[in-house]
Amino acid sequence: MAAGGKAGDDAGGNKLNRIALEIRGTLLWDEPMHLHTSLKTGGPADLYAIPEDAADLQVLLQCLKDQNIPWMAVGRGYNLLVRDKGIRGAVISLQRIDRIELISPPPAGEGQGGGRIRAEAGAENLALVRFAQEQGLGGIGFISGIPGTVGGAIKMNAGAYGEGILGRTECLTLLSDGEIRDFCITELNYGYRHLDLKPAEIVLAAIFRLDEREPLHTEEEIRKDLELRRSKHNVGFPSAGSFFKNPAGQAAWRLIDAAGMRGFMVGGAQVSEVHSNFLVNRGGATAEDFLELSDILKKAVLSISGVTLVEEVRIVGEE
Repeated sequence: MAAGGKAGDDAGGNKLNRIALEIRGTLLWDEPMHLHTSLKTGGPADLYAIPEDAADLQVLLQCLKDQNIPWMAVGRGYNLLVRDKGIRGAVISLQRIDRIELISPPPAGEGQGGGRIRAEAGAENLALVRFAQEQGLGGIGFISGIPGTVGGAIKMNAGAYGEGILGRTECLTLLSDGEIRDFCITELNYGYRHLDLKPAEIVLAAIFRLDEREPLHTEEEIRKDLELRRSKHNVGFPSAGSFFKNPAGQAAWRLIDAAGMRGFMVGGAQVSEVHSNFLVNRGGATAEDFLELSDILKKAVLSISGVTLVEEVRIVGEE
């Protein structure tokens, strides 16, 4: 077990110190969340925990439950806005739960079908696409340029070009009420940019059914996706990607442009001059800057277009 920072001498600190005796992973006390989010904002979490594996995660959750300490799980912080007062309780990073393995290879003989790959929640999206490519499998190249992890992609049904990752998902492994359980995707409710889970459920892994595909074909998909995203999304400053969901049949960035808000700033937070649905940190931006900017944008778009924008980023922390 590795630790950083200090827990303090109060009752909360004593609770966290007791947890340190049980966990094999890394525990960081009073950890600034701006170090763990792509927006580079956010106050401290009382505890930032990185369990070694799923079993360690189960022990951690039981310890937190016994101590009545609230918690939340995160990936790599690419779609996260943490408020300036930080997070009371524990933040759990799944970054070490990141194995990818071949479950069933394509049948022998070209054109005979697909195969299945299992990826844990902490695996990077591009790493999954590359692993599938090495196995002669494809069909998920559309997540190549989406920063983040498999767990985050699953929770928000990440996708592009009219496809979502859950459309390629066969089943999920969830940690629910302290138990690890498998669910067929048909047992779950999901849709555009969402998957309905209970508040305390954590995505541990997913099995994807993929098509047999020549590695060179997948390489071309990856190249095109990364180039397209670089040309459209290379905003030059820290961001969380698309800040708002696209309303049905419309593009959020066009609505923001129509409201004349491209380049608008609040403090260090700005509507990107490159892509209007990206809010960027021009330097020293606080979470409050982003929240105020988001509120102004929603009011401006509603006034001009009659559409209410909804944040795609996950907003967490003490108000």
